Amino acid sequence: MLIKVFGAAVQGIDATLITIEVNSSRGCMFYLVGLPDSAVKESHQRIISALQVNGYRMPTSNVIINMAPADIRKEGSAYDLPLAIGMLAAGEIIQPDKLNRYLMMGELSLDGSLQPIKGALPIAIKARELGFEGIIVPRQNARETAVVNQLNVYGVENIKEVIEFFNSKRELTPTIVNTREEFYAEQGHFDLDFAEVKGQENVKRALEVAAAGGHNILLIGAPGSGKSMLAKRLPSILPPLSLGESLETTKIHSVAGKLEAGAGLISKRPFRDPHHTISAVAMTGGGSFPQPGEISLAHNGVLFLDELPEFNRSVLEVLRQPLEDRKITISRVKGNVEYPASFMLVASMNPCPCGYYNHPTKACVCTPGQVQKYLNRISGPLLDRIDLQIEVIPVPFEKMSDNHPSESSAAIRERVIYARQVQEKRYANSTGIYCNAQMNSKLLNLYARPDEQGLSLLKNAMQRLNLSARAYDRILKVARTIADLEGCEQIQSPHLAEAIGYRNLDREDWAG
Repeated sequence: MLIKVFGAAVQGIDATLITIEVNSSRGCMFYLVGLPDSAVKESHQRIISALQVNGYRMPTSNVIINMAPADIRKEGSAYDLPLAIGMLAAGEIIQPDKLNRYLMMGELSLDGSLQPIKGALPIAIKARELGFEGIIVPRQNARETAVVNQLNVYGVENIKEVIEFFNSKRELTPTIVNTREEFYAEQGHFDLDFAEVKGQENVKRALEVAAAGGHNILLIGAPGSGKSMLAKRLPSILPPLSLGESLETTKIHSVAGKLEAGAGLISKRPFRDPHHTISAVAMTGGGSFPQPGEISLAHNGVLFLDELPEFNRSVLEVLRQPLEDRKITISRVKGNVEYPASFMLVASMNPCPCGYYNHPTKACVCTPGQVQKYLNRISGPLLDRIDLQIEVIPVPFEKMSDNHPSESSAAIRERVIYARQVQEKRYANSTGIYCNAQMNSKLLNLYARPDEQGLSLLKNAMQRLNLSARAYDRILKVARTIADLEGCEQIQSPHLAEAIGYRNLDREDWAG
């Protein structure tokens, strides 16, 4: 008897339908074909144990299983459930009449219970696209999967429930999630707030500008000056995720297996802060079975690199292309996988090996050569992609002991949202450009051209402060964002003056 059941394989952040064909005939052999990996082949033993514990027997016949299309490699243990159901249906233990209406995935334990799987969300999206009536997944993946509307999502705990469902002996209750209500309810809650930060008004202003224009930013200052504290509060002032951005972000985290059990849509922008010992593969993604890296997990959010010079040079250099293209392509012998990687890079570092260069009260013990060597750990091409470079000065005691509350993140966020709305309207006809940081040369000439007075100021600043030529475009982009925050149509001299002040490391005399 020939039976067909349906599963899915995840490639990148999208899913492909896998048809599992099971043919049962006279004999006693078992064959599994269709390019399965070791984890799929081992499913046979898990299925035998799961069925025995729950009072069922494997069909005593010749079983041939083909996982089509046969040229796509099937990886992981998530095929246990559809393989088991297909074998039982081919052995006439399960009625086959409802099998073609459902897609199912799940890993079996030896007692028949179902373990959570990776990539449940893109699989559910594919099931809806193909017109399936419903999808059956482990209960831990039910809420994640239920964000897909127009699809019945059944979360089950044991294979016995699935068998009885197909034999019409049990009704499964679909999981229903009010996606929009839950999504919007969680968007405004943050554990960290700028109201808790004493002093550092110039740095908070720089972070506001960075958030408003989507600019990359580098914080450089002595140990304990508040660099990490400030950076961790940046997500609280970024514009809220749209539903489309949230769905794409959730898909990436689903594929990587980073969603918590019972989680739904991600409602806040991601904040990823990998340790400086991270490898290039962990940063960009890849591996024998390609998985998203930190830059993709930070998609639509923030990638924070603390102690930037301590990162391996090769790890930092692989960031250059994703920062420009906002995607990463993983190329392997088996094929190519593309992951989105549109993130804000926020980095922090000490100014020298001892950490106290330019400190107002502590003396630096490093020689000028040591300071320059330390700064040279960050390559020019990478520094070229960082729009704002801010020196963070330690807060004096008078500021720390001040009990007056600082401006809250909510108030700053309102200004950021307004500036982003101006930019969205401006770039409505420019494909793939949503904020000032993404402007190309053509758009710079259209929207960021200063007047004669501004050009004169910019020329004098570049000559007197020894600013590098690469700073020119960055200054114009940042000035455009500052003008948007103030609601100005034209870039003015004060906007340029502020933008010039955010290029500390471009001054040739900064490190002596």
